[in-house]
Amino acid sequence: MGEKEIIAGCRNGDRKAQKALTERYSPMLFTVARRYCSQDQDAADVLQDALIRILKGLQKNYREEGKFERWLRTVVITTALNALDKAKLKHEHPVDEIPFDAGAPPEAYAHLGAEALMKLIQALPDGYREVFNLYVIEGCTHREISAMLHISEGTSRSQLMRARLMLQKMIMKNESIRL
Repeated sequence: MGEKEIIAGCRNGDRKAQKALTERYSPMLFTVARRYCSQDQDAADVLQDALIRILKGLQKNYREEGKFERWLRTVVITTALNALDKAKLKHEHPVDEIPFDAGAPPEAYAHLGAEALMKLIQALPDGYREVFNLYVIEGCTHREISAMLHISEGTSRSQLMRARLMLQKMIMKNESIRL
């Protein structure tokens, strides 16, 4: 079943189309949810909520103006951010709590696979992880991030910097363990 058939079927309440949507896009959407959730179970919950929103949204407000996958990803990201916001997991820390470090040498990153990097990103504090994912992976600007997360652009920038520093330290720690 093609994308347009899935969309049309879901809009008509066709169970086969809904199942096809779930089977086709769930792996990709779960990966998106994992980037924002520290636990796989939380990501599964976000995915479940997002799929419900997607099915309702297809009938009410989806316009076929852009890429369907991008719209699906946006629904998952919004659902994940709302879940984190409801759980009051966002924490802002003063910038001076984390000292500046020149960074990890490039060879420290060479051995990391996608799954290992995902685990390191998941270990970041929620606020850092959100900003890091939105900026680095989703390509949002600090202005967009500040609007989505209801924080200042300066906070977005500082949390991104701190997330990068924290990732570097985690990578260096893993590197020293490997030696």
